[in-house]
Amino acid sequence: MINQSTITKLNEMRLTAMADSYNDQMSDSKYQELSFEERFGLMVDIEWSRRKSNKLARLIKRAEFRFSQACIEDIEYYPDRKLDKTQLLRLATCNYIQEKHNIIIMGAAGNGKSYMGCAFGVAACRNYYTVKYVRLPDLLNELAVARGEGIYQKVMKQYKKVSLLVLDEWLLRPLDGPQAVDVLEIVEARHQTGSTIFCSQFDPRGWHEQIGENTLADAILDRIVHDSYTILIDGEIS
Repeated sequence: MINQSTITKLNEMRLTAMADSYNDQMSDSKYQELSFEERFGLMVDIEWSRRKSNKLARLIKRAEFRFSQACIEDIEYYPDRKLDKTQLLRLATCNYIQEKHNIIIMGAAGNGKSYMGCAFGVAACRNYYTVKYVRLPDLLNELAVARGEGIYQKVMKQYKKVSLLVLDEWLLRPLDGPQAVDVLEIVEARHQTGSTIFCSQFDPRGWHEQIGENTLADAILDRIVHDSYTILIDGEIS
C-alpha cells in the first residue's frame, strides 16, 4: 500500500526522483523480494543520478555554448588536420583546470576551432566545472556597456569566478586602447585563478600586432602563453 504522506513529504523536500522510485516500488511486487537496504539504495541512486543530470543540464545551459552538443569524442582526426589525439583526450580529463592552465587553439577560419573549444567546455561541464563561452567582440561590447552603466566590476567578477572561460574569435580584429586594457583586466583577473581557452586564427607571435600597444601586449602574453597548452588545427575540414 502506497503511503501518500511519505510521497508528499519527499516531494516537499524536492526529493522528487526518490518519491517516484518509492511509488514504483510500492506499485510493483517484484521489489518485495529485495531487502530494505537494497530498496533504499535504489531510491538514493535514482535521486542522485537525476540531480547529477539536472546539474549538468544547468551548467551547459548557463555556459551558452555556440555548439552545446559538441563532444571531444566526435572530433575528426583527419590526417591533414594533424591533431594529437592523445593530447586532446588528456586535456578532456580537465586536469588543466585543476592546474589553472590554459589552452590556445589555433587554425584558419572554418577549421573547427569553435567546435573544439565548445567540446572542451562541455567536457568541463561533465566534470561539474562552471563554464562560460563568449566571443571576444561580444565580451568587449559587454564590458564597454558595463563601464557606462557603472557595473564594470560586477561584470568582471562574473567572468573571473567561472572555472573555465572559452574566448572565441580571440583577437580576430585589432584592439583599440580601451579594448586592450579590458583584455588585460580579464586576463589578469583570471591569471592563476581559473582556466581560459583562446580560439584564434593567429599564432601568439602575431598577437602583438592585434593588441597594438606593446606594453599591454607584453603583459597580456606574459599571463597567457607560459601556462598554456597549444593545439594547431591544420586543414580545411571542420
